[in-house]
Amino acid sequence: MAKTKKTTKIAFQPLEDRVLVRPAEPETVSASGIVLPDQAQEKPQRGTVVAAGPGRVDRKGELRPMPVAVGDEVVYGKYAGHEIEIDGQEYKILRADELLAKIEA
Repeated sequence: MAKTKKTTKIAFQPLEDRVLVRPAEPETVSASGIVLPDQAQEKPQRGTVVAAGPGRVDRKGELRPMPVAVGDEVVYGKYAGHEIEIDGQEYKILRADELLAKIEA
């Protein structure tokens, strides 16, 4: 079964070096094929960038560009960012320095 990417247009513009990330769906089946109940499912630590700020101005007054763009898949720390809900969908707001990696497909 192929996964289809959902693209949603939301009116949300992160400030400075922050990004809005839609977390990936939690795994419902373990690697060995056991179906996991809701309580046993871990929150995902990866997701898709939905919106990104322009970047942060450094001490020299120069704009440091964002390391990610809308549509990039990223990995972030377990306790990083702030969880918010927009139109019934869960999102995370993260600083660029809280992102651990960008996943290249």
